[in-house]
Amino acid sequence: MSQSQPDNPLHGITLERMLTELVEAMGWKNMGSKIAIRCFTHDPSIPSSLRFLRRTPWAREQVEALYLRHKHG
Repeated sequence: MSQSQPDNPLHGITLERMLTELVEAMGWKNMGSKIAIRCFTHDPSIPSSLRFLRRTPWAREQVEALYLRHKHG
């Protein structure tokens, strides 16, 4: 049973989609300067970043905030 989240701007957007769009728009280097996490600065890739972000709530929150700023900024 899915719940409607009309006020959630991230509803229906996967972490992979967020990450892919940010990389395409900003590049890994710029993302790494905004969010200092190793998976963005040392041999970055979508799969390794997804693994880290799924296990690390604070980092995922920062990526979600960056995505929202990028989309609505």
